[in-house]
Amino acid sequence: MQQKRNIQIIEWEDLDKRKFYSFGVFMTMTIRATVYPATLIRTRLQVQRGKSLYSGTFDAFFKILRSEGVRGLYRGFMVNTFTLISGQAYITTYELVRKYVAQYSEDNTVKSLVAGGSASLVAQSITVPIDVVSQQLMMQGQGEHLSRFRLNSTEAGKSKIVFGQTRNIMAQIFAADGLRGFYRGYVASLLTYIPNSAVWWPFYHFYAEQLSKLAPSDCPHLVLQAMAGPLAAATASTVTNPMDVVRARVQVEGRISVIETFRQLIREEGCWGLTKGLSARIISSTPTAIVMVVGYETLKKLSLRPELVDSRHW
Repeated sequence: MQQKRNIQIIEWEDLDKRKFYSFGVFMTMTIRATVYPATLIRTRLQVQRGKSLYSGTFDAFFKILRSEGVRGLYRGFMVNTFTLISGQAYITTYELVRKYVAQYSEDNTVKSLVAGGSASLVAQSITVPIDVVSQQLMMQGQGEHLSRFRLNSTEAGKSKIVFGQTRNIMAQIFAADGLRGFYRGYVASLLTYIPNSAVWWPFYHFYAEQLSKLAPSDCPHLVLQAMAGPLAAATASTVTNPMDVVRARVQVEGRISVIETFRQLIREEGCWGLTKGLSARIISSTPTAIVMVVGYETLKKLSLRPELVDSRHW
């Protein structure tokens, strides 16, 4: 019988933590800068009524580019960079929970599911306030009539004042909703991203293992992992997109009830409304997954403790 080929997983205890965090910040920033335009487009598509503004992902891309320029595709990006903190919190939580769960179960699916969900819970607690502000900034320009808050004409024209527009939006949110306003949509975010993360990791390892059985024995593990990442991302995005649409509307439109937002979406746009932004989400998640997987696995390889470097097949 042919011996089963397994992809070795580099665990938390194998890493040099100083290298891991140093390289990790650079990797996270690069990924976010690459996929941010798709995230902005997805947000506008999810919030618009029907096809009132854009007919689809590519239509949105070209309209924003023509009307607002490249800068329009990066509205809110500077404030969004603060999610670097949540990114590091996510990675740390994921690896530590995997290590903890390993004491009770050696099943990789169980470890990935529990660790992925836990990591998302921690990360979203940090990310939601940043998302609330950055999404309001994303909606300025062509989508400002869909947002609760708008930049006044003098503030909208300012480019030299660092975070001037961000402060303007934050002041409006605080005046309207107080501190609670910065956690609007928190429950919807948890209902979206905890399942997304909990689904992504088990499917990522599952697809990687299945591909390893089909690939030639000399095929680098990194190639198989780079293929498994987008497959897992597409699966997780499809499963969780309905809640992502609800989350976006709750946060941008200032709604309170997740259930009522869901019901209104079904009433106005039918089940088709639950797929809004899905193509943009998959388009953005594919390169994100490839870059993240290649970057993350390379990051872990580069961060291996010196005595373990030669023990891992690349």
